[in-house]
Amino acid sequence: MRLKSLILWDMKFQVKYGFYLLYGILTLLYLLVLSAIPETWRENIAAILIFSDPAAMGLFFMGAIVLLEKSQKIPCAFAVSPVNAGEYIAGKVISLCVIALVVAAVLALAAGAGCLPYTLFGTAVSGVIFTLLGMIIATKITSLNQFILWTVPIEIVGFVPAILHLFNITPAVLRYYPINTCMDMVAGRKVTALQLFLTALLLAGLLIHARKCVLKMWQSAGGIKL
Repeated sequence: MRLKSLILWDMKFQVKYGFYLLYGILTLLYLLVLSAIPETWRENIAAILIFSDPAAMGLFFMGAIVLLEKSQKIPCAFAVSPVNAGEYIAGKVISLCVIALVVAAVLALAAGAGCLPYTLFGTAVSGVIFTLLGMIIATKITSLNQFILWTVPIEIVGFVPAILHLFNITPAVLRYYPINTCMDMVAGRKVTALQLFLTALLLAGLLIHARKCVLKMWQSAGGIKL
């Protein structure tokens, strides 16, 4: 029940600050881009658009979300509430994944993607990874400029290898790189059990670290250590 309330609260927060409106406009723009390029390119371009935006929105926006919550003293309320860090993280992840999956489905269908379930699963996994990374960074920063600086290295190691991998430019061994596995799934490609296992390990590690970061943020809420 608490998780459901957190998800709904996060969704209302996102509506209030224009997330849904923004992604409605971006989706229309992306559809125009897809309609303007040759049909043979559409699947790969759609995969890049999905992977680098809706799937990664948590990385882009988590800093603003957490900073807004800090400015409204919301971490102080969570610190003394029955809500645990896992529920807090799950609320953020699920609410952002809802937007990502809707946008990904629209773009994949517009591009004529061959395996929509694979694309949506890859989008969800990518969304969780990038949202957890964004949350880890967001709990440590005090300004949006800091967040942007911290995310630049992650964008480089997250987006560049994945895009190169999509076009088979990277060495074959890098298909086991979890981010490249996510790109494979977003592009509708089948992946091996080992690739999924390594990606699951990354997810578990990020979740554990994100939980520790959230607890630390709550413990120091309001400028004092609880």
